[in-house]
Amino acid sequence: MTDAPSRTGTPRSGQPLSRRRLLQVGAAAAALPFGFGVSTGRAWAPGPGAPFDPGPLCRPTAAESVAGPLKPIKLAWNATAICTAAAPLAKEHGIFAQHGLDVEFVNFGGSTEALLEAIATGKADAGIGMALRWLKPLEQGFDVKITAGLHGGCLRLLAAKSAGIAGIADLKGKTIAISDQASPAKNFFGLLLAKAGIDPEAGVEWRQYPADLLNLAIEKGEAQAFADADPRTWIWLKDPRLIEVATNLSGEYADRTCCVVAVRGSLIRNDRAVATALTRAILEGGHRLHESPEDAARIFSGYGGKGSIEDLAAMLRSQHHGHSPVGAELKQQIVLYGDELKQVNVLKRTTDTAKFAERVCADVLS
Repeated sequence: MTDAPSRTGTPRSGQPLSRRRLLQVGAAAAALPFGFGVSTGRAWAPGPGAPFDPGPLCRPTAAESVAGPLKPIKLAWNATAICTAAAPLAKEHGIFAQHGLDVEFVNFGGSTEALLEAIATGKADAGIGMALRWLKPLEQGFDVKITAGLHGGCLRLLAAKSAGIAGIADLKGKTIAISDQASPAKNFFGLLLAKAGIDPEAGVEWRQYPADLLNLAIEKGEAQAFADADPRTWIWLKDPRLIEVATNLSGEYADRTCCVVAVRGSLIRNDRAVATALTRAILEGGHRLHESPEDAARIFSGYGGKGSIEDLAAMLRSQHHGHSPVGAELKQQIVLYGDELKQVNVLKRTTDTAKFAERVCADVLS
């Protein structure tokens, strides 16, 4: 585990909120002490083009912002993953500080199991990662709790135009290049294959390559498609020889969370207010990103993000940063993922997904 590099080196929107829904949100917000979050168990999404403002009742007061020293927190993230851009935005705009936190980034490039162990044992206090990479390790019992969904999107399956692949059903019998056999991309697109009636193991061949060379597998004719995450897939999509077959916003997954916020279980038990503040601050950063992806791209670029600011902003627009499930909705999404992952033999068939969701999720916003 290493420290993050120093800084020297049209958004997708939900439906406009009705007047009745605005009143409901306002009433829910009034019950909150401070910070971002709605305790109804539903996600909050700003309307198209609406400037993000969580409102005075959802922000810490001036007194709360300056009273006492900031609480030091270590947040594990991946400094090259565009989907974590809400974290540096929250840091640079002082959102963490407004919530009483002094957040130190820990840039983590190891295995998911090692990351979750680091959080569980206190080497980090929280982390941001992909649900489809975390759920299997969490099944093993790490003391780490998912407190919020951060956004949807960022996984893409691209294919060679010459391969005649127009949809998931056309992948039968084809070879798909992936970066590793437990990647979120393999897990997700394996789900889509199963839903299309294709055995995700016997019906296609998954062939592993170094992540930065996936596109070369198609150029060499060794694969007809590849699946991975932004920023690589977004950049590769500029190649006119490639087409986008599906993403993890396709069809029924349009509002399904992709990346999640998770907090050390002992922190939630011993200092719930800090876990709440951290979750709210990250979500506030995510919704500010939804309002201004260009600003988020500029900030993320300063932390080592690959690609031009224009490309990074376009990636963020193509994702779904205006929908962050919490509470009951978050648990239901974890249940859905769990049921699907059982069908493709990622989770154990004997896993009770409702109990699993209750165990791995924590509602710190109500």
